[in-house]
Amino acid sequence: MDSLFKGVIDFHNNEYKKHSKLFKKIAEEQNPHTLFIGCSDSRVVPSLITKTLPGELFVVRNIANLAPPYRNVSEFLATTSAIEYAVNILNVENIVVCGHSGCGGCRALYMNDDDLKNIPHTKKWLELAENAKKIVSDLTLTAGGKKRFAGKEIELLTERENIKEQIKHLHSYPYIQSRLKNGEIKIYGWHYIIETGEVYNYSSEKNIYEKIDEAAV
Repeated sequence: MDSLFKGVIDFHNNEYKKHSKLFKKIAEEQNPHTLFIGCSDSRVVPSLITKTLPGELFVVRNIANLAPPYRNVSEFLATTSAIEYAVNILNVENIVVCGHSGCGGCRALYMNDDDLKNIPHTKKWLELAENAKKIVSDLTLTAGGKKRFAGKEIELLTERENIKEQIKHLHSYPYIQSRLKNGEIKIYGWHYIIETGEVYNYSSEKNIYEKIDEAAV
């Protein structure tokens, strides 16, 4: 914990003073332009990846960057309520679903019940990504029933199919559908490669992931 306390002191003495005018400006209200749905993984830092300042991103993080399909029920819905607030109250212009390499949540989709016996709530949560696993399983088999991909290839495919699956879920929200129709919001799917620092953006028109670089912007 000492490093965290020291970090707080360093933040106040340096980063805060550097951006003190911004902090005073946003102290009473926020006006983020983007809802960022990312994984809780400690290696994924949204503001670092996007070089954004406080007040720009409304961030939702959970295991495997999942977005439950829309449903109107009397439950405690953390991610769904955050999406609702970001779109209907904060009027964000963009939604980014950001997955990443080496995702433990996506990897857990292939574990057996015994491996997951101590994390029953996580196991239930990951049902939201089951269709991505099914799609990848279909992709990996040849006509003869042999596997076309293995190991890291399956991992990457699952992470990317999962991002696409969560975008489909977002399309089930009536208020997001309305804003998409009116051109008031855009949805993006990103895949962040931790070891290289690269981010790939999903193109629904081409059905491929394209590296975000100077040429693509």
